[in-house]
Amino acid sequence: MTSLGIHPAHRPPLSAVIRRVTLSLLIACVIPATLFYVCLMLYGVWVAIVAALVWSYGAIAWRGLTGRRTSGLLVLTAAVLTGRTVVALVTDSTFVYFLQPIISDGVVATAFLLSLATARPMVARLAGDFYPMDHEISVRPRIRRLFAHLTLSWAALCFGKATVTLWLLQTQSLETFVLVNSLSGLGLTAAAVALTIGTAVIVARKEGLLGPSPAELVTVA
Repeated sequence: MTSLGIHPAHRPPLSAVIRRVTLSLLIACVIPATLFYVCLMLYGVWVAIVAALVWSYGAIAWRGLTGRRTSGLLVLTAAVLTGRTVVALVTDSTFVYFLQPIISDGVVATAFLLSLATARPMVARLAGDFYPMDHEISVRPRIRRLFAHLTLSWAALCFGKATVTLWLLQTQSLETFVLVNSLSGLGLTAAAVALTIGTAVIVARKEGLLGPSPAELVTVA
């Protein structure tokens, strides 16, 4: 036990938290997006849609079979991809396919906003993927405010992405749309992730929830 009464297992170093965030984003977002693009270029849109969906459910199944915790972000991604796949197959429309990310962002943003009316905003539900949460930590006033503010921020980001994507789809050529939308989406997401981590680190430091850095350990020794 530490002097603050918090078990060391509840205070992972910042590097461990960043590794968890990176791995979760890689499995849930980066790999399926890359797989989708490669399959789109080589085999067409329908193979790309199915490949991304199969990856997401395959990752969920693999983590379950190996006893690993399934990321909430991965489950959310799989649910969104399922909806996109069903709509694309039913409509058999190229325009509707490219409209899917707009619909998905709108649905996710709405889910984030609605979760603010519950005891556990969406970010609070996902936080356990990146940091070992328990009831005592989750009910702290600073932590609750952090979860609410981050949930609202991500909802605003999703609504903003949906608006920009719809404008690009209606005003740009297909080639320009794909290029600009991919780059802008990646940039916005990276900036939002960096802001989320930075804000969370500030609050976690104030709450004594991050373990000492290697430099601090050397100093203490």
